[in-house]
Amino acid sequence: MGEMAGYIGMGDVGAIAQLAGLAAIIFLIKGTVQYGQDTLMAKTALTIALDLRKQVYSHLQRLNISYFEKSRTGDLSYRLTEDIDRTGEVINKFFHQFIPCILQLIVVLGYMLYINWQLTLGTLIIAPLMALLIGWFGELLLAFSHQSQHRTSNLSALITEVFNGIRIVQAFAAEEYQIAQFSVEAEQNRQAKYMAEKIKALQFVVVGFLEAMSVILLFFLGGWQISQGNLTGEGFISYVTGVALLIDPISLTTSNYSEFKAGEASCDRIFELLNIEPKVIEKPEAIALPPVRGKVEYKNVCFSYQPEKQILKNLSLLVRSGEIIALVGASGAGKTTLVNLLARFYDAQSGEIFIDDINIKDVTLTSLRRQIGIVPQEVTLFSGTISQNIAFGQLDYNIDAVKKAAKVANAHQFITKLPEGYQTWVGERGVNLSGGQRQRIAIARAVLENPRILILDEATSSLDSESESLVQEALERLMQDRTVFIIAHRLTTVRRANRILVMEDGEVLESGNHKELLEKGKLYPRFYQQQFR
Repeated sequence: MGEMAGYIGMGDVGAIAQLAGLAAIIFLIKGTVQYGQDTLMAKTALTIALDLRKQVYSHLQRLNISYFEKSRTGDLSYRLTEDIDRTGEVINKFFHQFIPCILQLIVVLGYMLYINWQLTLGTLIIAPLMALLIGWFGELLLAFSHQSQHRTSNLSALITEVFNGIRIVQAFAAEEYQIAQFSVEAEQNRQAKYMAEKIKALQFVVVGFLEAMSVILLFFLGGWQISQGNLTGEGFISYVTGVALLIDPISLTTSNYSEFKAGEASCDRIFELLNIEPKVIEKPEAIALPPVRGKVEYKNVCFSYQPEKQILKNLSLLVRSGEIIALVGASGAGKTTLVNLLARFYDAQSGEIFIDDINIKDVTLTSLRRQIGIVPQEVTLFSGTISQNIAFGQLDYNIDAVKKAAKVANAHQFITKLPEGYQTWVGERGVNLSGGQRQRIAIARAVLENPRILILDEATSSLDSESESLVQEALERLMQDRTVFIIAHRLTTVRRANRILVMEDGEVLESGNHKELLEKGKLYPRFYQQQFR
């Protein structure tokens, strides 16, 4: 700079231009290097966050239905988005700021020790106290960050639940009630975040006070060292310059440590998910289930969701290939549990289940479930086209096969009348389709899989007579030449079944066809009068 000032004084324009050009090049190189460092660090952090997000999502896909029955969708969504984003930000700051700050602290402290080690050791007397306080504040911040993240995920879960059930909210004129609930959750969320910010603010005040005390002690010890002849005035100025170089890295380190502790709460929530072990586990040596004929056998199966209440009690059942079984009984009798065990959504505590004499625990879950078709009572459709919903789970599908399945399911006619046919976009949960249309799409989905074993939970929704007739006709086609388990709600179904199982308290108490049970049964005639007549 002095050289440039001299050139300016002499009016040497050429030399000034050379120095200005050199300065511009230096700043350009510095900016380029800084850009490369920033983008590299950001890319690394985002890549780690992406890998972690995919790992968590993949892990959640392998967890059992029982876990999702207890979990809140909004909370899981928050962990997969905000918590993982925060983790990525912490990783970025760690490499971008924290490590350079630590390196700068080490270099400057080495320089200060070189100038005057007695003065440096005296000044660092406060350092252990500062480190202890920063650690203590960090643990407090971690606790409040946990609480803040929990409150935020609760808020996310509430929003998801309410908007998923917005029809019920409006049908019951419960808007004000939901607004009040939201206000309470939002206020608790605000309080939790505010407490975390208060801890951060207090930490900066305390650490700043200790830094000021360190500077005061430095001048006191510096004056004493000069009076003893151990340090010159110029050396002290150089030493103070070194201390000034410590202020920014100490402040940044303190700030980053606070960010790390807040990020640690997010990391804990993510790894909490990763540490959940699935209850239904595929054997390492599991084989692919070969194409089956459809014989199903339950042997002494016992199952309970809670230890104190048994749902299935030593149940044994043999179903022949191609047989249609209707399950009837009061709610809680074990009908749904019986079919859920077949697809290994849960595992029995004791007993065994066989398909074509192969134990279902010896085969891969994918090969098992792809040979079992399910048409649920409440149809779930996903955002996407109608053809994507029919070919659900298939990345590459044959549109002709999709149309053929839709024809079997009596869905082709209404689909072709839609504005874009099979490429018509279905809203979340299929809200722009009628109940009968959604059911026929679900039937087409099962037809496309061409399973040998079929599980039907018959709908009890109030369909109009035409829709019900179309659905019933589609089900009749779907059931041909398959082993079928039906949780029956229709009289036509129980009459059509080869065998009706009357279940109560987890046991099959009566078995036979409709005519036999009406003549000889004790429970079925009463159930028939109440449910089907």
